Amino acid sequence: MVVVGAGLSGLSCALHLLGAGRDVVIVEREEHPGGRAGRLDMDGFRVDTGPTVLTMPELLDEAFAAVGESLCDRLDLVALAPAYRANFADGSTIDVHTDRRRMTAEVARVAGTREAVGYLRLREWLTRLHEVEMRSFIDADFDSPLDLLGPDLVRLAALGGFGRLAPAIGRHIKDERLRRVFSFQSLYAGVAPERALAAYAVIAYMDTIAGVHFPRGGMRAIGEAMAGAAAKAGARLRYGESVTSLERSGDRITAVMTDREERLACDQVVLTVDLPNAQSLLGRRPRRLVPHRFSPSAVVLHLGTDRTWDHLSHHTISFGHRWERTFTEIIDQGRTMSDPSLLVTQPTLTDPSLAPDGHHLLYVLAPAPNLDAGDIDWDGEGRRYRDSVIGTLEERGLTGLDASIRAERVITPADWARQGMAHGTPFSLAHTFAQTGPFRPRNVLAGTSNAVLAGCGTTPGVGLPTVLISGKLAAARVLAASTRRGRR
Repeated sequence: MVVVGAGLSGLSCALHLLGAGRDVVIVEREEHPGGRAGRLDMDGFRVDTGPTVLTMPELLDEAFAAVGESLCDRLDLVALAPAYRANFADGSTIDVHTDRRRMTAEVARVAGTREAVGYLRLREWLTRLHEVEMRSFIDADFDSPLDLLGPDLVRLAALGGFGRLAPAIGRHIKDERLRRVFSFQSLYAGVAPERALAAYAVIAYMDTIAGVHFPRGGMRAIGEAMAGAAAKAGARLRYGESVTSLERSGDRITAVMTDREERLACDQVVLTVDLPNAQSLLGRRPRRLVPHRFSPSAVVLHLGTDRTWDHLSHHTISFGHRWERTFTEIIDQGRTMSDPSLLVTQPTLTDPSLAPDGHHLLYVLAPAPNLDAGDIDWDGEGRRYRDSVIGTLEERGLTGLDASIRAERVITPADWARQGMAHGTPFSLAHTFAQTGPFRPRNVLAGTSNAVLAGCGTTPGVGLPTVLISGKLAAARVLAASTRRGRR
């Protein structure tokens, strides 16, 4: 059994397979595990280059439990309080707490008692939405739209899950700032809140109710912990090797070929690369009348500074005046934001060991068009845009930011593309209705009987919790296929 990619979906898949008694080889092109949860070391600053928000840690615990281990034995997680701090253009601030009592008090402080009552109704709705979606739509494989049919489909419809996200949030709370706090997450799914299915409010549940965590040692510690557990359970991890092609015999993949000219024979293979890259490894082009739509990308600034700013939390969202225009510009017009809304993460607030003594680490994410939506020469424009983002942050209170920088790296959509990410986006396929649930690319590859997909481009979708589930679902596919062969 070969798993291509030691990202979090591949490692999740491997752990579940190892727990079922399978022999597993993991081939990873980088010299370390983690995949898109990557790493960069620069002048003593230990940078996480991928996701910065960890929610639903019980899914990690489930993967560790498959091989008889537990999350607490492998990772030291810190629950963030607040989960986020939201700063608005009018100068107001909202701390987003996952604790029911604290968040109710915060909503009452910024928007009044009536909105606090609305928040409690919203919290109840998000909780029920999560319960229905997780058991029947997220943690589930689909072979046909008919697989949706069942009592939970009726429950989801009754909850308004097939309506639009922004109006659904607005039925509970009216304050525009609060509505942003509970709907900005749709950007992770690649769709504006006005267009996204209300079902994607489940991401807000994960962030604002289930809680946000951070592992000491940085997000890179997740991949290291999972890889360590997999190795202990018997997996063979081959780092620094790229898969160049797949050997086929009829509809079966018989071997994985690497750039070291090695042939790794396999009875089954799990591919964690983007779908276009999986098709390329199979030596064919996708056959699809309507092209897939990919999510927006991002420009990320990794900044090592010699100071910090008191108004920053671990995660701070800096909203611009023109929130709605943001989505029009980056998704429809293929332009950078004229009034940026930015995510600023300062992991050294929770773990000072990630930077040299007296220094801090900032991760600044600016949503941007992907390479298909926009015609921007990022290699030429990257530095200019970096200066623009720094200037915006200085105007919003990070005075002296540019002068404080001691180490930095700027990542643009062109850099994501060079890392093999389709259309230069780390967020893969957008979660439009036509790319959701049973309409999203399945985790089995047509024309093959023993190749399975895992990762953010397949079921159930984008995000750290969902890629962990994706690995588990891929393992279930592999094991089910083995059972069928054993019955023949």
